[in-house]
Amino acid sequence: MIRPRAVTAVAAGAAALALAGCGSTASPESSSGGAAARISVSDPYIPLPPSPDAAAGYLTLHNSGGSADRLLRVASPDARSVTMHRSTTASMEPLESLTVPAHGSAAFSRGADHLMIMGLDDRPRVGRTVELDLTFAASGTITVKVPIQPVAYRPPGAGN
Repeated sequence: MIRPRAVTAVAAGAAALALAGCGSTASPESSSGGAAARISVSDPYIPLPPSPDAAAGYLTLHNSGGSADRLLRVASPDARSVTMHRSTTASMEPLESLTVPAHGSAAFSRGADHLMIMGLDDRPRVGRTVELDLTFAASGTITVKVPIQPVAYRPPGAGN
């Protein structure tokens, strides 16, 4: 004969083990439960600005990994500062970070999220490059050489 107390104790133990497996101490960047984020960059460019005082930067971030990551900071040895912004109907708002979803992408593009590059060291000229250091919460820092392109440039596939 099976005793009700023994069954209750076994059931309680099994439930505790199941619930222990459900707990998570993962950070938001790894909460999707997959492999680590794998960030790559495509289509980086800076439209030729009229002066070195201010330029906009655009690029697409891809994440082929199983966990989201966040771009926390952008810096450049070729400029005084680089900040992330979001364009709204009436103004620009600073972005604290930009999430790149697992198996997804996030873009800095014209009329939307973009990079503001202030105080370039050299006079901008088509063909020159600007180094950007992209720092992510989980993936660390990725360095990208961003070419200065003609003002009307659009990357391939950008709906030209």
